[in-house]
Amino acid sequence: MDRRVLAAAAAGTCILLAGCTAAPAPAPATTSPAPATSSTPPSAPASSVPATDPAPAAAATIAGTPQPVATGLKAPWSVVFRDGTPLVSERNSGQVLELSPDGSARSIGTVQGVAARGESGLLGLAVGSQGDLYVYSTAADGNRVQRFPVNGEPGSLSLGQPDTLLERIPSASIHDGGRIAFGPDGMLYVTAGDASRRDSAQDRESLAGKILRMTPDGGVPADNPYPGSLVYSYGHRNPQGLAWADDGTMFATEFGQNTWDELNIITPGANYGWPTVEGIAGRPGFVDPVQQWQPGAASPSGMAHAGGTLFLANLRGQVLRSVPVSNPATSTEHFSREYGRIRDVALAPDGRLWILTNNTDGRGDPRAGDDRILAVDLEW
Repeated sequence: MDRRVLAAAAAGTCILLAGCTAAPAPAPATTSPAPATSSTPPSAPASSVPATDPAPAAAATIAGTPQPVATGLKAPWSVVFRDGTPLVSERNSGQVLELSPDGSARSIGTVQGVAARGESGLLGLAVGSQGDLYVYSTAADGNRVQRFPVNGEPGSLSLGQPDTLLERIPSASIHDGGRIAFGPDGMLYVTAGDASRRDSAQDRESLAGKILRMTPDGGVPADNPYPGSLVYSYGHRNPQGLAWADDGTMFATEFGQNTWDELNIITPGANYGWPTVEGIAGRPGFVDPVQQWQPGAASPSGMAHAGGTLFLANLRGQVLRSVPVSNPATSTEHFSREYGRIRDVALAPDGRLWILTNNTDGRGDPRAGDDRILAVDLEW
């Protein structure tokens, strides 16, 4: 498997240092859907993370042309940074890769027991405060969240033995969720799709169709909205992106079915409507998205926040979207169909935005060098 990192001298030094400036990109097209009307259930419990209107902030903007960082990846799904070192999950191989600034990529270990089929396999990664690697993957009996110690130094990292924190999350070859991320409260958030069991999204006893919240050790936080339950929000079809604004406002992206994909502000204990409603419905008891798109133009997956802007990776739409936190009902398109399907985005330590393509997952049209990671400068 060819996993060469394409690192020109300038790009290589940029991975862990300051970003390089490139020529400005052409002005992107802007779309401005009507703002959503949200309706929060009157019984929604309070949480330690306040749900507030997004505060205005300096909006980060794309400031250059994406430059290649890595090529030859096979169905990559998530990219995170551990002490400045990039780690990438490959969905089908079950491998976690380490990217080095000297132009190499190597496996630091294979997550055992990964059952990759369709949209399932080795999916989300997150780095804990102690440098442990948290991994979401599909096993034979369902999805699971595991914590791995990471041994060694950059260039020779390796995975230790896992501690399984949560297992038997309903899984399927479609609607499999898979994103994990630590919030500003230090808790681990997990997106779980409905696993093609539509009604389970409304069943708070099921983990399917939910956003879950747990302690770093896998326990139920005392301030979760439903006592003794990991459920943080419900009524989701297939959420796959998580990000927090500077004021703590939590956002999530979600794949719809045939009508609307969504960007939601997540309120603890709230019901986002699936399968009763899809998109902006204005129905009491359900929280509407702040923005929606037709699935063929979107299919939003990973998401990152930088400088008051949310950056959304889109698969079917083959576009990167930027959404200002100060006005999340608007969005701007970047690089439309230039790089194919985009699975994930991440803010690198040098301030550049990393863009992860997903053209080798069986649904894309691979090009020479796919799949790849690209890096682009931001200004704010």
